Amino acid sequence: MSEQRVWLLIDDDDAFLQVLQRSLSRQGIEARLAHGHQEAKTLLLEGHFQRCVLDLNLAGESGLQLLPELLDLRPDLEILVLTGYGSIATAVEAMRRGAVNYLCKPVTVNQLLAGFEPIDAPPDLRSEPPSVEEMEWEHIQRVLNENEGNISATARALNMHRRTLQRKLQKHSRWR
Repeated sequence: MSEQRVWLLIDDDDAFLQVLQRSLSRQGIEARLAHGHQEAKTLLLEGHFQRCVLDLNLAGESGLQLLPELLDLRPDLEILVLTGYGSIATAVEAMRRGAVNYLCKPVTVNQLLAGFEPIDAPPDLRSEPPSVEEMEWEHIQRVLNENEGNISATARALNMHRRTLQRKLQKHSRWR
């Protein structure tokens, strides 16, 4: 495969990585997976990657800290930062440290691909605004994180039945 078709995906959420890897493979893009700083740097030194998707929070380690280290190893690497909890401050900092873009989870594969396109790309290549389902998913993920992954507490906070929340979480994992 060509270099631009091999991506490095860095995230501490293995399920997310697996789903993203399968989705990218359907687009003809091969992906290698890393779960933390050291694994990512090792893979980057061993392989030839054109693009990298980097999670902002890697099990307590900062993706913002890793970003310049990756660029030191491979200055031509295009890095897109993903986060479940976006803010203007972290977006600005990610771009300042060399990211080509900054997107908030959840993202579709098309949004991810468009995230690597130049800003002056035609409008049909830029990512579309999030759908109601994506906004709901983002809210659920935020509340789930606030409740440290506790489904019952999250369901209570969302004023939702626990089983309904579990169905939404399962449906979304298949939908991605």
